[in-house]
Amino acid sequence: QVQLVESGGGLVQAGGSLRLSCEASGSIRSIVAMRWYRQAPGKQRELVAHITWDGTANYADSVKGRFTISRDNAKNTVYLQMTSLKFEDTAVYYCKADLFEGAPMRFNNYWGQGTQVTVSS
Repeated sequence: QVQLVESGGGLVQAGGSLRLSCEASGSIRSIVAMRWYRQAPGKQRELVAHITWDGTANYADSVKGRFTISRDNAKNTVYLQMTSLKFEDTAVYYCKADLFEGAPMRFNNYWGQGTQVTVSS
């Protein structure tokens, strides 16, 4: 089994910054990619950013130039640095990991529990 633990959410004024972290632990053999999603009240969950374990990153148009996803392979941790935050960035942010686990090795994906980000206007 694998667990994802997110941290770093909170309340921030518009224009401010936050950094989210998501650490994966458990019977991990290798991580393929990790993603950050968000879900605002009454809206569908949307993909915010994605990074492969060799460092290739992609972003939703709505956060390009403001958010940066990065990873620490040694710590099995992914980060989301959020700057120039806007009211519309308010949401619960979730991380997701695509990885190989266990023995015999198998592919699986896991979600974190979510962390609330609230941007006051």
